[in-house]
Amino acid sequence: MTHKKPFLPEKMCPVCRRPFRWRKKWRNTWEQVIYCSQACAGRKRPEGLSSSAAKRKDQRSKRGY
Repeated sequence: MTHKKPFLPEKMCPVCRRPFRWRKKWRNTWEQVIYCSQACAGRKRPEGLSSSAAKRKDQRSKRGY
C-alpha cells in the first residue's frame, strides 16, 4: 500500500536534527513552525527566555554545586 500524501512540505528540526512534515494542525502557521514537537521546543529556548530551571542551574554552577 502506497502512502496517500507523499508530497507534503518538510522542515528540519534544529534540536533533534530530524525531518518533520506538514501536519493539518499547522495549516495556518506552517511558516512559523520551527520545532517538530513541544519536547524539542522546550529543550531549546532563545536567549533571554530561559526557563526558571535553567536559571536555578546557572545559579548553582556559580556557587560551585
